[in-house]
Amino acid sequence: MTDNSLAKDADGSFWQRVRDALDNLRPMRSDASMGYRQAAMARAIGLKQKLGAQIDAELASGWAAAAGRHVSLSLLVIELDLMNDYGACYGKDALDDAIAAVTAVLVRGLPRASDSCLRLGQSSFVVVLPDMPVLMARATAAKYHEAIRELGLQHKESHVGLVTASMGLAVSNPRGSYDRKFFEAAAEAVKRAQRKGLGRIETTDLRPAQERKRARRA
Repeated sequence: MTDNSLAKDADGSFWQRVRDALDNLRPMRSDASMGYRQAAMARAIGLKQKLGAQIDAELASGWAAAAGRHVSLSLLVIELDLMNDYGACYGKDALDDAIAAVTAVLVRGLPRASDSCLRLGQSSFVVVLPDMPVLMARATAAKYHEAIRELGLQHKESHVGLVTASMGLAVSNPRGSYDRKFFEAAAEAVKRAQRKGLGRIETTDLRPAQERKRARRA
């Protein structure tokens, strides 16, 4: 997967779809909530961001915060299944529409105002979930999975018949400086999920190995 920000359609139709997606985030609990979710939406669609650096910065910040508080850090990498086939079948406008709809679902489903959703590549997302028990993080992934299916986006190139998402969840007990292997573990979990089929969730819990390593050093 490579970092990529959305390109503006020549006719401006993409930005209208973004505005429509933002409208779908209402009703809001408050003006402050609206500001948070619109900011989250902007991060998720990649407006004027160098996302490789931003994702690393977001993870490094979450890692440092978790290490300082001695709590866990969860990372969810989400990849929409067979979207190259979707684009070839339905066209670029339909692909952009589908991704905008999924983006709105992911931002709306963020568990807390402090959580973030960042766009990665054409049809992948990174959701950083600090200080969240693994069962709750997996429950968040399951809710996302169901919400994406409930969008009912038809995908005749998929045997499921709908747009689905494969997800990789990595969990760590951070110590010291940020280790990018944490992100790689979540990305590998996505690949493992896709090898097993469409719309699956795979979890990699790094904590037991980390604790064994620390015990040997003690």
